[in-house]
Amino acid sequence: MSDYDTVSADVEHEEEIPADHPRYQDLLTRHRIETGIEKGITHLQGMHAEGRGSAFDYLLGEETIPSADGAERAAAAHLLLADQPVLSINGNVAALVPEEMVDLASAVDADLEVNLFNRTPERVEAIAEHLREHGADEVKGLTADARIPKLDHQRAKVDADGIHAADVVLVPLEDGDRAEALQEMDKTEIVIDLNPLSRSPQVAAVPIVDNIIRAVPNMTEHARDLADADEAELRSIVDEFDREQALEDAEARIRNGL
Repeated sequence: MSDYDTVSADVEHEEEIPADHPRYQDLLTRHRIETGIEKGITHLQGMHAEGRGSAFDYLLGEETIPSADGAERAAAAHLLLADQPVLSINGNVAALVPEEMVDLASAVDADLEVNLFNRTPERVEAIAEHLREHGADEVKGLTADARIPKLDHQRAKVDADGIHAADVVLVPLEDGDRAEALQEMDKTEIVIDLNPLSRSPQVAAVPIVDNIIRAVPNMTEHARDLADADEAELRSIVDEFDREQALEDAEARIRNGL
């Protein structure tokens, strides 16, 4: 058994994970997903998704590459310019970065909305309560009084005054069909996905190829740095962002380590 497996098997609280462990971030995210499953926040399928993400993060060097940081800055500008920004939350997001999502929502004046593929009333309420425990005042997604057109699964259910009405939506750890459906609704999508070739980043206005545990705090930091920027400066940041180049840079890092 490797040191990685030994540490993961022995840890009950994330504070016990050695910060100097060479796979610290991977251990941290895996532990949070496991805890999320135990709390009824994360579906078991979320563990498989996390495993796929970990593989891509390893190839990225488990760091935020320059193009990802540029995407995170552009995302912050989009959210600050939005009339009605919404941050979508699924089980993995709630398990991995609950406080960070609350902080980002506060920095850009956005709503938080629970949206799930494996949706049950119990899971939606558990995630909403988990977000409240981490500082959220209000969480949308419980009403589900509107639908995203052309989707026939549970992720079509959204709040009429939330994702359905939003002009800018952050959809971290997204599934491709909802990303495509939101694009057809003319929404500006910001996607966090460690695989630059998957459908979600391919259709996003701002594809962020980074680990969510780094990406969300980075976006919040950029948003706070840009808090006093005028509309012209924010629009300049948005206009200068090259989504195709960001995807190419991420793919090159994954393929070649460059």
